[in-house]
Amino acid sequence: MSEQFDMVVVGAGTSGCYAAATVAREGFDVAVIERKNEEEAGHIACGDALKGADAFPEAIPKERIQPAFTNTGVDHGRFEIPQEDTVLEIPVPGELAVIDRWKYGRLIIEGAKAAGAEFHYDTVVQDVTQEGNGRVTGVRAKKDGDVIEYESDIVIDAAGSMSLLQDKTDFSNVTFDTNVSYSQFCSAYREIVHVEEPVEWDDALVFKPTDRAAGYLWYFPRTSTEINAGLGFQMNEEPMELVDDLKHDLRNRPEFEGATVTDKLGAALPTRRPYDSATAHGYMAVGDAAGHVNPTTGGGIAGAAYAGKYAGEQAIEAIETGDTSEHALWEYNRKVMDHFGARYAGLDIYNIFTTAVDVDDLMGMLGALPAEKLSEALYSGSASIGTKLKLQTALDARNHWRLVYDLYKTKRLADELLDHYEHYPTDPRGLAAWQDVRDDLMDDVYATTGAVPKY
Repeated sequence: MSEQFDMVVVGAGTSGCYAAATVAREGFDVAVIERKNEEEAGHIACGDALKGADAFPEAIPKERIQPAFTNTGVDHGRFEIPQEDTVLEIPVPGELAVIDRWKYGRLIIEGAKAAGAEFHYDTVVQDVTQEGNGRVTGVRAKKDGDVIEYESDIVIDAAGSMSLLQDKTDFSNVTFDTNVSYSQFCSAYREIVHVEEPVEWDDALVFKPTDRAAGYLWYFPRTSTEINAGLGFQMNEEPMELVDDLKHDLRNRPEFEGATVTDKLGAALPTRRPYDSATAHGYMAVGDAAGHVNPTTGGGIAGAAYAGKYAGEQAIEAIETGDTSEHALWEYNRKVMDHFGARYAGLDIYNIFTTAVDVDDLMGMLGALPAEKLSEALYSGSASIGTKLKLQTALDARNHWRLVYDLYKTKRLADELLDHYEHYPTDPRGLAAWQDVRDDLMDDVYATTGAVPKY
């Protein structure tokens, strides 16, 4: 069997649906291939916290997804630090919400359908088809035992972290980022827990460190009695017993006494910088499949939506001009880097920093620093800890002065990296030289932090 479309999207998550809606609403034929059945589509392991809830692409109007916003009263992070017997209340800038992720998943699918996209459920992609020059021409999938050839001008890889499509595609003649390994990912698990009495912290996102610096627990209130509880760790660390470790923490929290669990899911997600290039001939990767996730928090919904929008816009131009080359699609990379990619790359430096320090020392230092400084560190891409660090801050953290100084040096390197991303190349030919400078900066990061090289 063979089917022809202007664009084929693999994966019905946020980035896939927004890419499909962007292109379909302009009258092009778009197919979204989803391995799950129609009922399960959109059911994805997620922390459910959404930063940037006020800004979504118009391809799927925000009013369509608004019913999935179950808690819009959250406005800060609550960092529990058992080692210091303290709790930090840290403001979170911008509009924040906690959502029902499954409901949200169904709503964005409905939004993409309303825009004109066609959904093919229970369909498992097994291979990518390419011409001799490397141009991707479609995918090969199987449904109910039948093999289906999907031919298209553009393929959008929205297949999530560790996408199969990237294993099947020959990227030897393009700049697509193949410097990807399991060590740059996080293994995570979450449960939806219903408690008998309203929690006192239903206006906060609750974070708690695990016994390692590169892992944390979270408690995100969908409502005052429905909590998304989960945890994760970097895959280059010693494995955690995710289910048992979460259960252990739940049992030691009085607010969860008598609680019931209604849903359990695990997943891998990228906690790395965005791909240097997510384009090839006739092919673009979006969302988790391109590392479009805040590496310090795992948040990626809003970024994925915009990645889908930018990929869709570039696909429209490529289809209309008949040029689907890597060069023609490159503007998609630049838009991602300009909007959020550079900021995520800067935050990745702090992620690297945490892997090289003792968790007790790190928590002690965090407990000594001002909440507003930590807020900037977590959400802006470059903390003002450093050049703006006041004497009183240094005195408050004097027991951790060596770690503060290391963080100060790391912050300066993160600033240099952000400056370098402002010079992201305008076409593929400039990428190698740009990468050489960036990699020299990363060598300085590893030397300063003592961290094992991540890339």
